[in-house]
Amino acid sequence: MGSRHVNIPIFIPHIGCPNACVFCNQRSISGHTDFDPSSVDRQIAEALSTIDGDASCEIAFFGGSFTGIDRELMLYLLGVAQKYIDAGRVEGIRMSTRPDYINRCVLSDLSRFSVRTVELGLQSLDDRVLIASGRGHDAACALRACADIKRAGYELIGQMMIGLPESTAESEIMTARMIAEAGADGARVYPTVVFYDTELAAMTERGQYTPLCDEEAVERTKNVLSVFDEYGVPCIRVGLQSSENLADESKVLGGANHSAIGELAMGELFYERICREIESRNIRGGELTVYVPVGCVSKAVGQKKRNKERICQKYGFKHIKVLEKNQILGYNIILEHNI
Repeated sequence: MGSRHVNIPIFIPHIGCPNACVFCNQRSISGHTDFDPSSVDRQIAEALSTIDGDASCEIAFFGGSFTGIDRELMLYLLGVAQKYIDAGRVEGIRMSTRPDYINRCVLSDLSRFSVRTVELGLQSLDDRVLIASGRGHDAACALRACADIKRAGYELIGQMMIGLPESTAESEIMTARMIAEAGADGARVYPTVVFYDTELAAMTERGQYTPLCDEEAVERTKNVLSVFDEYGVPCIRVGLQSSENLADESKVLGGANHSAIGELAMGELFYERICREIESRNIRGGELTVYVPVGCVSKAVGQKKRNKERICQKYGFKHIKVLEKNQILGYNIILEHNI
């Protein structure tokens, strides 16, 4: 078993991005309204003091468009992080940024430091959705950035959103496929949350945009998780974290605001896969054992045992056991049936 991976997050506010995406109230999301570069060294040292010595650590510059900030500030921050790598206390650097802030000069700057991973806020690869969301770049720009990052030898994490203006289930599935085919090593999926003080909130109040309810967001997230699984691309996160003020109702007007949205979507995908296998083998009644990947029992069982209950009711099983098995990966399952 490999050592535990830990990100040390350093939140860079909106100083790196002059763009105004309709969904973005970046200060609300990160909870940081200002930024003191001189505090970064202390933040890293304090975080390291709380982390087990056998953990694999990366310093992660999140919260803004890191490669879009002032170049001297970016180089300074990378230098602070590099000091901890050179001392053997941290293994690498990761960052989140926008596709239009990836170019040859930026990649040349990054090559001077121990950068491992670039997380790219792609959001959608449908030009209609990008225009309606005010992203300020097109899908071709995003795909070029993906190719440049991979060519430079970095790990690529593609971030996408569910339920943006003009987005459909079909365009989201297309986006997931394109991210996977662009060589992504991982993905993050964010169902759209409507924050106050954003253009999307104004669009909602004017009736120009209807936020997804939790049920729709779960179904559409399940669809893209299935695509990423098909391509062997791990999804490292679904939904905003609680630290990103998701639970603070005073900041949220609407959208998929359920704290366990990822767990629910993963549960639906397991439910779908189990049902498909039951039907392909035409098994009914008796006892069913479902083997799932390690760490996935609660997802396959479903919240409040919902999946077990639905499957028993639908197919007449007297009893269902869900067990983990080392050799199984992704959302694959193995069924054993006893009458």
